[in-house]
Amino acid sequence: MLDQKEKLFVEYWETNREREKNILYQVLTGLPIGLLFALPIIFILFTGRYWFKRADMVANSELNPVLLVSAVLIIATFVAVLYKRHQWDMKEQQYKELKVKENRKS
Repeated sequence: MLDQKEKLFVEYWETNREREKNILYQVLTGLPIGLLFALPIIFILFTGRYWFKRADMVANSELNPVLLVSAVLIIATFVAVLYKRHQWDMKEQQYKELKVKENRKS
């Protein structure tokens, strides 16, 4: 028999599993985590002038800002989707285990 918390999770997951599997939902909800992963790249780039002069000179002469922004967005989007897909898989696994447990006890 499932306890109250497990029953609530099963009900929640039955209603929301398709919505959370949607790629647009995964991108939009995972983007803050993706940006947390990608923003240190910009931080290191802009603080590099204080600790590595040669890298700063090369970055100032050869850095394309469009390329930098697009790379950061691609990294953030990739990490966002990867993170949310992993969360979805974990919830789906838990849901299947609870369904088996529920059917075994019935």
